[in-house]
Parts: sequence; structure tokens; C-alpha cells
Amino acid sequence: MEPRAFFVAGRPVHGEGELTVHHPYDGRPVGRTTHATPAQVEAAVAAAAAATTEAAALTAHMRAAALDHVSRRLAERAEEIARLITAENGKPVKWARVEVTRAVSTFRWAAEEARRFSGELQRLDTDPTAAGRIALVRRVPRGPVLGITPFNFPLNLVAHKVAPALAVGAPIVLKPAPATPLSALLLGEILAETDLPEGTFSVLPLPNERAADLVADPRLPVVSFTGSGPVGAAIRRAVPEKHVTLELGGNAAAVICEDWNTDEDLTFAAHRIATFANYQAGQSCIAVQRVYVHEWLYDAFLPRLVAAVEELRTGDPADDHTDVGPLISSDAAARVEAWVDEAVVAGATIEVGGRRDGASYPPTVLTGVRSDARVSAEEVFGPVLVVARVEHDRAAFAAVNDSAYGLQAGVFTHRLDVAFAAHRALEVGGVIVGDVPAYRADQMPYGGVKGSGVGREGVRSAMDDYTEPRVLVLTGMQL
Repeated sequence: MEPRAFFVAGRPVHGEGELTVHHPYDGRPVGRTTHATPAQVEAAVAAAAAATTEAAALTAHMRAAALDHVSRRLAERAEEIARLITAENGKPVKWARVEVTRAVSTFRWAAEEARRFSGELQRLDTDPTAAGRIALVRRVPRGPVLGITPFNFPLNLVAHKVAPALAVGAPIVLKPAPATPLSALLLGEILAETDLPEGTFSVLPLPNERAADLVADPRLPVVSFTGSGPVGAAIRRAVPEKHVTLELGGNAAAVICEDWNTDEDLTFAAHRIATFANYQAGQSCIAVQRVYVHEWLYDAFLPRLVAAVEELRTGDPADDHTDVGPLISSDAAARVEAWVDEAVVAGATIEVGGRRDGASYPPTVLTGVRSDARVSAEEVFGPVLVVARVEHDRAAFAAVNDSAYGLQAGVFTHRLDVAFAAHRALEVGGVIVGDVPAYRADQMPYGGVKGSGVGREGVRSAMDDYTEPRVLVLTGMQL
């Protein structure tokens, strides 16, 4: 098993200190690479800084052509990449295929946005003293971007750092998660096939403890981080002078409103919630974790939900029929187990699931959970659902807001007035009506409030975050 190269200023290289990636399901080695040396990190950052002017001057068609190439090559190698994601991350291959499809779309959207990222014209003759004046407001890159990505979507969350940076002409230095670097390195191979200038991109496998120096480097004025809340908060404190965007996770809730009351309604919601609480073994920032059900629907909904969870197939993620695979590690599964056991000791009931096997934890439904239990108040990042009854829709919205997080929420209702009431009341970055909070389109603004971070992902939103406005005023124009 030859070690995969990583990329410094667009060129494949090898470093030192071998990094072996193991399959979360059975522990076998699935790939190797090496860590970037301090000299290679310095070369990557210096090259990004040196490429700033050239990258910003790339024409729209050059940026779009590179992004189109990446999108096309990802599609051509889709099955290979999906199998690689499953091997290093453990997610079922059917969900890995979805991730590849989304990454294809992310780069395609970036190519399209690169072609229309043109700025805004503003008439200034709205005031008599500005007759004959017009402003062109264009957005220019803030400078090279440092992208730090997590393990749970080792390709598409990398795409959400890289594609917007290339679309605006900003060099990017990427540090993928140590547990799952292989997908990012494969993406580096595809990027190296393009005509992007030297220094436009680097992909550096590094231990997390070495990331602080990259974060602090003044030559990387933009830091885009997706990961845990404590780490994100530490980054923000460490570099207050930088432009920092943070996607820090959530505690996503779904609400079953009073009008969502037919057998068909309840069965649909049960299956959607069961699926999207567990599809990444719960390791998604918007996986359903809490469910609030109108009190007169609770007794009809709960058995449907338990039955839907029981139908999910667990096991080898390489099997096309597997719905739920392992967590990223045995330690992660043991933490989930400890939180569930703690809730049970405090009075919760396990309706289904609840017994760990190595890195695997079964899809689990809990009732009677105290609101201050960690499985309810914090981000489980595992296949655990907490279900509670509420008196009315307003109480459900209040329960959703009783959280340190605010990423997305799902509201099952047919009523437009309830949808707008939820959108006004819920303290989250996105409200999904008629479906689970796990829904995300890669072009829409995505992010949250409170402990869920600052800034927005989604291709165009990230392009705005990576740039700043620059105004050109023209005088003496006949408007």
C-alpha cells in the first residue's frame, strides 16, 4: 500500500511520519499518507501568499474552467471516490455516493457563480449633489484562505472550502481531518490536473495540534473552520483580527405540529426522522436529535418512529443495503454509550437500541429524558433520538430554542401561517418545513446562530465571506 502524496503549491510531495488510515468498521488499514513537515507547511503558505495577486486576476472563464473540470472528474470517478469515503469514514456506501453527487454539484455551482460574480451598480444621483455619479461595487478576495475540515463529510465539506475560494480567485491551504485525509488528497489529484497557477492550492495532512500555527499565520487572513464548538471558539479568540467563519455543529430538532395528523403524515415523518437521525450514524451537524410531538399525536407517532428505526439495517458499510454504519471510532461510540446510560440512570427509557458493539452504536430512541441531560442539551453526534411530548406548537418552538445551538430545525406542518410563525420564532439558521432539519441544498446559505457558529457556507455565501467590497465611483456620467 503506497502512501498517497499530498500537495504543496499544487505539486504532489511526501513528508515524514507515516499516517495510516483505518476503516472504522473493522479496523483494517485502508490507506496511507505522510505528515507535512514544517518546511513544507511554510512553502505552502508562502506560495499561497505569493499567488494572491495572480489568482485574483484570473479571468472568470479560467476559474470556471478549473471548477468545471473538478466537477466532471468527480462524476467520472464517482464510485471509486464513494468507496474511498466509506473506507476511511465508515458511512454506508449508499450515503457516500450521495456525498460524491453533492460534491459534483458544489463544484458545478461554483463554476456557475464564478461566471456571474460581477458586482453591483448603484446610482448615486439620488442626491442632487451626486448628479452624474454612479458606483460599481465589486467584491475582491480578502487574501489566502485557511480551510480546516472535519471527518464526517471528508469530500463535500472540503468542496465547500475549496470551490468558493477558487471561484473568487483566493488561494487556499487546506487541512483535512487526520482521521479522513484520503478523500481530500484524491481531490488534490484532480485539482492538479487543472491549469490553476502554482500556489493556488495546497492540501496538508497535519495532526490537529499543529493547526494553531497555521491559524495564527498572518499570511492567511481568512480562516474557515468546520468542527467542534470548543475548537472553533478557541480559533476565534486566538485571531480576532482575522475574518473567521465557523460552522460548529448543532442539536437539530424536528417538530410534529398539531395539523400534521393523518396516518400518512405521521408515517412519513417517522420514516424521514428515523432515516435522517441515523444516516451518517448521527454524525452530521443537522442530524435529527430532538423530536417534539404535539401531545394528542404523541401516542400515535412514537410507535411509528420506533418501528421505522427498527427497520434500519446496520452492519458493513460496504454493503449496498446497509443504512447505518459505525461511528468514526470506538471512543466516539463509547462516549455516545456513556451519555445514553447517564440519561437512563436519570429516568429515561430506551424504546429501541442502546447496546454498543465496538465502534458501532445501534439507532436508539429515548423517551422521558430530562432537558438538562447531555443527550438532549448537547450535540450527541451519534445515532440517538430524544422524543418528547409538548402541549402545543408554541411550546415546541420554545423547546427547540432552549438550546445552546441554533443550526437548523424541521417543522412538520401543512399550514403556511404556522410555517411563517416557526420562521419568526425559531432561533436557527434555517427552518425546513414539511421535512427534517437534515435537509441541505449546497447552493443555499447554511450556518447557524448561538453556539452553531458565525458566517454561512453555501457556494455564493462563502464567496461573500471570502471577499470584501471595493467601490469604484465614476463621475460625469450621463445616467
